[in-house]
Amino acid sequence: MSKPFKFKQFTIHQDRCAMKIGTDGVLLGAWTPLENKPYSILDIGAGTGVIALILAQRSTAEIIDAIEIDDNAYEQCVENFEAAPWNDRLFCYHASLEEFVNEIEDKYDLIVSNPPFYSEDYKTDNNQRDMARFVDALPFNHLIKSASKLLSESGVFSVIIPFKEEEKFLTLAKNYGLFPHRILHVKGQPNSITKRSLIAFSFRESDLKKEELIIEISRHDYTEDYIALTKDFYLKM
Repeated sequence: MSKPFKFKQFTIHQDRCAMKIGTDGVLLGAWTPLENKPYSILDIGAGTGVIALILAQRSTAEIIDAIEIDDNAYEQCVENFEAAPWNDRLFCYHASLEEFVNEIEDKYDLIVSNPPFYSEDYKTDNNQRDMARFVDALPFNHLIKSASKLLSESGVFSVIIPFKEEEKFLTLAKNYGLFPHRILHVKGQPNSITKRSLIAFSFRESDLKKEELIIEISRHDYTEDYIALTKDFYLKM
């Protein structure tokens, strides 16, 4: 059994979710820019709901919607939303992104996604985990195209992807009129390779702000930048 993961202002139950709480989701929730003061937020592929919950804590958004296709993850996300202090603002849809795009008329001021991105050729015996991890469950092109349809004119689309996929992702986004305005490159330790790219897009071209984040100096010796970014959420920061 996976133990519940306690954050400072909410708790995540994750025993029925293929993808457990990891650094990626917390980073995306904590880093995503909120300068446009979103009224409505959408989390695509919510999993446990952690990103939506972090954004509920950080923002004054009235509507925070999430979509999750996997049955177990959907039920778990609903449970985590209902137990949260902001449960009146949180709602999870049990749907595929395709169904959602076709049915929803509304536009969102902020769209976030920690998409599945293990596009390597191997698969495990756990189908649920594979679906949460493999890019064929939610191809980047489908994600970007859908986000461009659901995003309000002044909205922000924020993702975390493998660094090696960044160039491809930026090219695809440009095809749908989405331009990066902030990029954060994440390394585990000072001498390790860049593993993740966090990118915030909008429909307006603007000066691109690029930054780097190193998570730890050595095992569990976290950098000041990482602590500053996550201290409002992690209990032990």
